[in-house]
Amino acid sequence: MKLTVNGKEEILPGEKIVLLELLKEMKVEMPDMVSVEINGDFLDRSVFATTSVKEGDKVEFLYFMGGGSLAVTGNLGKNFQVKVF
Repeated sequence: MKLTVNGKEEILPGEKIVLLELLKEMKVEMPDMVSVEINGDFLDRSVFATTSVKEGDKVEFLYFMGGGSLAVTGNLGKNFQVKVF
């Protein structure tokens, strides 16, 4: 299955995957702090265990941070992205 994850094409086995499993597969650190957007729609964390991602979906993993400065340390996973608004 082909997905676009944070702007990068990823190929995964199978026809679909539950979002919680995708977070593990993509080695997303701090999954309890990530916001997820699929095909332009933000998802509530309560549906992560029941929402399937399928062929062609566009997934964004986002971390929202407040404050006046940004300090990121350590490895936050290969698909880490920060969007500043």
